Amino acid sequence: MSMDAITVQILRNKIASLVDEMHYHFYRSGYSSIIRESRDFSCVILDRTGRLIVAPPMFFHAPVYRHLVGRILELYGEGIAEGDVFVSNHPYEGGLPHVSDMAFVAPVFAGGEIVAFAGTIAHKADVGGTIPGSTSANATEIYQEGLLLPPLRIWDGGRELPDIERLILANSRQPDLVRGDMRAQIAITQMGASRVGQLCQRFGAATLCEAFAAILGGAAEELRRALAGLPAGTASAEGYFDSDGFDLDQPVKLAVTITVADGAASFDFSASGPQTKGPINLRPSMVEACVFYSLLGSLGPKLQFNDGMRDVLRFVYAPRTVTNAQAPASVSNYQMTNLKLVDVILEALAHFNPARATANAGSSSALGIAWARSRPGQSNIQYEIMGSAYGGGMGHDGASGTATHLSNLHIAPVEILETENPCRITRFDLVPDSGGAGRWRGGLSYQREYELLEDATVTRRFDRTRFPPNGVAGGSKGSRSRFVIRVGTAGEQETQGSGRFEMRAGERFLLQSAGGGGFGDPRRRDPAALAHDLAEGYVSVEGISMDYRLESSETI
Repeated sequence: MSMDAITVQILRNKIASLVDEMHYHFYRSGYSSIIRESRDFSCVILDRTGRLIVAPPMFFHAPVYRHLVGRILELYGEGIAEGDVFVSNHPYEGGLPHVSDMAFVAPVFAGGEIVAFAGTIAHKADVGGTIPGSTSANATEIYQEGLLLPPLRIWDGGRELPDIERLILANSRQPDLVRGDMRAQIAITQMGASRVGQLCQRFGAATLCEAFAAILGGAAEELRRALAGLPAGTASAEGYFDSDGFDLDQPVKLAVTITVADGAASFDFSASGPQTKGPINLRPSMVEACVFYSLLGSLGPKLQFNDGMRDVLRFVYAPRTVTNAQAPASVSNYQMTNLKLVDVILEALAHFNPARATANAGSSSALGIAWARSRPGQSNIQYEIMGSAYGGGMGHDGASGTATHLSNLHIAPVEILETENPCRITRFDLVPDSGGAGRWRGGLSYQREYELLEDATVTRRFDRTRFPPNGVAGGSKGSRSRFVIRVGTAGEQETQGSGRFEMRAGERFLLQSAGGGGFGDPRRRDPAALAHDLAEGYVSVEGISMDYRLESSETI
């Protein structure tokens, strides 16, 4: 007899509310700006095998937990006890995105058996490696990216194991900051496990497990029905990442072939380029995140994602490729690859559902500044997530100045950056004419100019300098991204791509994200929309003439 739908929905909402509660308490408890401001973390509840029940706001973390918990069960099995907490940051043993992302997982017991897990993943300010902040733009092996933690027990039966924390902190340039974030993260993970235990007491462990199974099965069935509504067939797409950060003149190929038939789909990434020397390689958990995200976007917003959807999909990889790297390949810059891979997958999916097609987005990116001088009680590492712009789509313009695809991260406010770091933001604005022209315009890129008040090492990780975001259905490409160092001096230089730069106090650098691609023939853009763009400064008179093939007087 199947469980009644009302109880299933009540427990689904209980878990969703708990995930929100964990998320709120974590960002309020974070020590680093990457937690407090950018919110680079996720909190989840999982079933007894590690399957995700409700997706976190940080979507691309969602597929990681199944890989991590599977490995924990493999290693520890029946030795797992109530009150345990496990830690890992290992991309190969734990499926984590990169070494800077640290996960904590706690089991939930009822009647002497595991019934669920609570988990969290969060970026750490520094976990060692060759550069401050650990996130390298040109590392050539994973050992350069920081301390590696395979799944380990850090709490044993409710008792903290301080030696593990001491080991982690001994390898960090920012031990106080990492300690604060770690302890907050462990507390949130334990809180999540405790709350699920309370649900077991209220509803019964068997009821909770049955509801989890129904939620997972329901997502699988919803996806089957949605795929069954698509035309059967096969579609392929490919695209190129600027470079791997090491071989700067060598683009990196990303490719997918999608086959849809009988309410199921396969995603084959075998034609992607070989794994790279530089740090843009992906583990399968990240490729899965790109697939689930793109599929949900193409099918519509009503599907509720969880790990039950795995039952409907098949993933195919070739060994030692950029989409299925093997150790010790470096992975620090994985997110830039994720964002390009999403564009490739969406292009192939547009064959099956053209009404949901969208132009390429500009990649969100990362900036790290390691200040030469330490300051008591403050971090000397500034880490930021930089936004970009979405491409236009059927019936809508692309969004401007925001983190794109997958992450749902926040851009750190200027006031926080200037308060906590020796820098001055001298420019922060949208760039006119940077969105690809189209019937529906691409989102605008933004630019920020920084003045350094102390000597620093600046690490920039980004894409789209060589291959700007494509338009679709006749739309134009968005603007490419740029990074200019030593602005306004004889040494001013636009850099070729991701890299590490030694800069002096008083020097400035400018970063500009890529603009989104346009959708549809620019000549078909609504004159009222174009007049609004001109009034708001989104396009210039010259841009109208060049990109839309109109005289400005025709739109006013």
